[in-house]
Parts: sequence; structure tokens; C-alpha cells
Amino acid sequence: MRDASQPALSVLDVAPVGSGSTPSQALDRIGPLAQLAEETGYTRFWLAEHHGMPSIASSSPEILIHHAASCTERIRVGAGGIMLPNHAPLRIAEAFHTLEAFHPGRIDLGLGRAPGTDPATSRALRPFDPDRFADQVAELQALSRGDYPEGHPFHGVNVVPDDVELPPIWILGSSGASARLAGSLGLGYGFAGHFSTTSPVPALAAYRDAFRPSERFPDPHAILALSVVCAPTEEEAEYLSRSMDLAWIQLRRGRFGPLPTPEEAMAYDYSPQEEAIVAQYRKLLVQGTPEGVAEQLRGRADSTGAQEVMVSTMVHDPEARLRSHELVAEAVLGSADDAENPRAERIGPGVR
Repeated sequence: MRDASQPALSVLDVAPVGSGSTPSQALDRIGPLAQLAEETGYTRFWLAEHHGMPSIASSSPEILIHHAASCTERIRVGAGGIMLPNHAPLRIAEAFHTLEAFHPGRIDLGLGRAPGTDPATSRALRPFDPDRFADQVAELQALSRGDYPEGHPFHGVNVVPDDVELPPIWILGSSGASARLAGSLGLGYGFAGHFSTTSPVPALAAYRDAFRPSERFPDPHAILALSVVCAPTEEEAEYLSRSMDLAWIQLRRGRFGPLPTPEEAMAYDYSPQEEAIVAQYRKLLVQGTPEGVAEQLRGRADSTGAQEVMVSTMVHDPEARLRSHELVAEAVLGSADDAENPRAERIGPGVR
């Protein structure tokens, strides 16, 4: 059983593509990471939607969700998230009804309003107006339920397969507006603390204040996503973290490329302005040994009131990434009992 004093743990994967590697190799690593997450007691395994980024291979999360769920048996698998303005709500309803039919009771649908890409790629996606995000969420739900009244243009539209329901919905964001929307609709909420420099405390408070109970979410459930690098020693954790130092600079400069090696990052000549950028994002990072990381995760969950922490680990070495997730689980959740009794009690809507 999960210790109530410990936050539940989940994994956010973007299939990172390291320098010297390929996107296809990054996709091959999704299955082993999902299996490790299940074996070590993580609650969820989510995949994000990004487009046109050489460092990230997760452009089609609904396909990757099916793959990860097929590689596992118990862990919840979902989108963290689908960038809804990039899609027609009907298309997402169909995709996630289909996933629910394949993997009943194990799928989550996280929705975001950002494009998840650069302006040119965003134009190629022909997105909807992001200011209509709340309307799109309502449309998605109404289409899934088939409850548009007579006279409405969408009356009679049938989402197939129609013998399953839409999975639990989570609104993802980093602002009070997205948090209040999630609360008012009785949905879950996830805060993007792995890249947002905004404090999560006001948003999570706004979510709880606005929350109205629903069938899927009788109580508010907030997930705090955090960037985490864990290693046996402080020195190794610092070494592995260097890759993202340079990656943040590249992103801010619009120089998209694969995730740098630590050596590439250490050889780079940072300007004073770039050092300030690195320092800003380093404040978001939870880094260190298992004991230190566990203490930091508990502290951030306690300070925000989040019921769950979602771990995003962006390091160049795939084996070090797997080990980081394993070390975090061991430190926070304890050791596994056996295959029939995973080391953490599952929490969250629809978890069996």
C-alpha cells in the first residue's frame, strides 16, 4: 500500500532523441521505459505531443499510447498531452474511444492548448484558435456522449467505437485559467512544472477552489510535473544534467537539434545572458542522489498540495535515464513485493 505521506509517482515521456541517435531508436525505448515504470510502481505513463523537434520523437502520442499499453498490463497510459487546438475534437474522441476499447480502464486523456511546436510547423498543422480551447473541450465531451440536441449541426454524429466511454480527462497547463477550467468541469489538472517558471502554488489553489465534483473525479486530483535527474552520486547527477543546460539555450535561440551530450554542453562557451537562462531553468530541476531527490519531491508535493508527481527525465544516456527512474521509485515508493502486488497502491480515476 502507498504511504499516504508520499506523493504518487508517474512518468512523462517525450521519447528524447540524443545527439548521435535517431528518432526510431528513441521510439524503441518507449516500451522498456513503460515496463520499468510498471514494475517499479509508477501510477501512470504519459506521452506528450510535440512536432518538428529533432530532440523529441513523440509526434503521434495516440499511437505511442497503444504501443506502451500493449507492452504493459497494469499501469495507466495516456496523453500528457494531446494539444487539442491542433485537432478536430471528433478525431480525438474517436482515437481515445478506440484506445479505451483496446485497453479498458487504463487510458488517460490529458489536454493542452499550446501548439507544441514552432510557428511554421503550427501553420502546417492548420490548428484551431487556441482561444477556443474551452469550447473544444466541451465539444469533445458532447460528441463522446452523443448528447447534442436536435437542430444542432452535430446532432446524430456517432463516435465509433460507441460501446465505450471517453477516458478520464485532465487539463494540462501552467496558469490559473487552465486550472479554473479543469476545476469548474470536474476534471483532473496537471501543472507543467518541468518547464514553466511560474510558481504552481496559485494555479493548484485556483483548481481546488473552482473544483466541482464529477463522476470521474469526486475529489480534486492535481499532478505536478517536474524535471528530475537522479543518480547514485551528486557528481553524476550534475554531469547528466548538463545536457539540458545547452538544450534550453538552443530552444531559446530557436536552434533546434538533438539533445546534446554532457560533453558538448560542458564544452560550450556560455555568455552571461545564457548563464542566466540556465540558472533560471536549473531552479526547476530536482537533481541529486535518491535520498535527496525523494526529499525534494515530497517537499514540492507538500508545498503545492499535489497528490501526484509526474517525473520528466531528459538526459542523453538512455541507460542512465532508465536508472534515474528506477532510483526515484526505490527512494520514494520502496521495493516491490511481486508481480501480483506492485510496490505502490494505484491512485486516480478508473484505476483498478
